[in-house]
Amino acid sequence: MKRLISISLAIIFSTSLFAQLKPYIQAIQTDASVASTVTRIQEAAEGNGLNVVGSYTPATSIERQVVVVSSAELIGAVKKVGGLTGFAAVLRIGITREGNITNVSYTNPKYWGNAYFRDDFEKVSVEYQTVQLKLQNTMKAIGDYKPVPFGSEKGEDVKSLREYQYMFGMPEFDDTVELRTYSSFSEAKKSIDMALKTPPPGLKQVYRIEIPGEELVLYGIGISGEDGETHFMPIIDIDTPKHTAFLPYEMLVIGDEVHMLHGRYRIALSFPDLTMGTFSKIMSTPGDIEEALEQLTN
Repeated sequence: MKRLISISLAIIFSTSLFAQLKPYIQAIQTDASVASTVTRIQEAAEGNGLNVVGSYTPATSIERQVVVVSSAELIGAVKKVGGLTGFAAVLRIGITREGNITNVSYTNPKYWGNAYFRDDFEKVSVEYQTVQLKLQNTMKAIGDYKPVPFGSEKGEDVKSLREYQYMFGMPEFDDTVELRTYSSFSEAKKSIDMALKTPPPGLKQVYRIEIPGEELVLYGIGISGEDGETHFMPIIDIDTPKHTAFLPYEMLVIGDEVHMLHGRYRIALSFPDLTMGTFSKIMSTPGDIEEALEQLTN
């Protein structure tokens, strides 16, 4: 009997390990406006155990909106592992008007969880199952929920996600860009919080999440301007449904250091099917994002 149980668990594990995951879930299509859909999502999210921590209009487009959510489970997962997993403290819901339809999608928890927690994902899989259920219940509360994974034709298996690179020699998850080192954690967050009170032109705080009991603060920053979202989104977000939930970009305070995920990792993870030809059109974008966020650490 024990042998049968062990074999069954091995089959379940191997199946999940090689399951193909995609970055986003297309959830709902509705005739309602973007604005009214956003309101309903925010109410439904709060009613189903998610915390709405921010929202904004990415790429200054009236046809797009992002609602950012967190939860006790996501925070608990980050606390279990710590470090760079602070980037996993939120998930994003994208609302996009495409033609006469408003599409609602969200970041696939299993995809992003495996990418950010990597081999530690099994430690937090229960938390992620709960978060996924809360997202599903939120969607069911606002419309006809018909989940369809998208964002990559073939998807990525778990093993590939945990060591994701767009191609050999490109950055992995922990090849972050260190924006600045401060004298202490308190000085780092104090300086950034002050900068965001009157941010440089083109930058906007979308959300701020501090992990209780940990020296971790995650900031979501909207980046407009000629080198920002209005520049690179029309180049890379060319398929339907739109990858609106890719945004906003983040930076993470870890102790006395401030990090951002490398653009050649974060963009590729969000658009894994981009061709080298398309990537070549945004060669400057990773550096542009770095320069934009560095303004908040000066």
